[in-house]
Amino acid sequence: MWKWAIIVLIMMSLIGSVMWAMPTRRQTEQAQLRSRARTLGFQVQLVTLLGPRASGEAEAEEYRRPAYRLLRHGVDARVRERLIPWQVFRVGSLACDGLPSGWSWKIGERQLSPAQLECLRSVLAQLPDDVVAVESTPVHVSALWGERGDLEALERIRDALQVVIAHQF
Repeated sequence: MWKWAIIVLIMMSLIGSVMWAMPTRRQTEQAQLRSRARTLGFQVQLVTLLGPRASGEAEAEEYRRPAYRLLRHGVDARVRERLIPWQVFRVGSLACDGLPSGWSWKIGERQLSPAQLECLRSVLAQLPDDVVAVESTPVHVSALWGERGDLEALERIRDALQVVIAHQF
């Protein structure tokens, strides 16, 4: 009798260890999404960004999310030097000139032209609801995404970021 109890206990321990090591359904979906993102030209990287201080808050929120980045390939060095880095976050604050309601500047407020601001408003309207920030540097354009969507959401992000790259701002 004790032999069988020990054998069952060992088997349950082994099965539990295997189950603990297996990825969850969410982790499997994230891996598939990130793999597809790489085929679409994205670099996916976990980043931490400090957002702007929201209205009525004492401290700014720290965002730790996957950044889906498209590199600015083939941009002339002179054009790259003129690109103004900017960051916008989906948070209400006083630094919101030229942005849709619910979006705020962290970097780059009052640096873009009216035409660029109009294009940026259009880009922000295309993004899925769980994109919390968009960043542009001379090297890349990124979206911090909560990965709650599917491939259609990923393609919407790609299309929106490509507009920023095409308009060179």
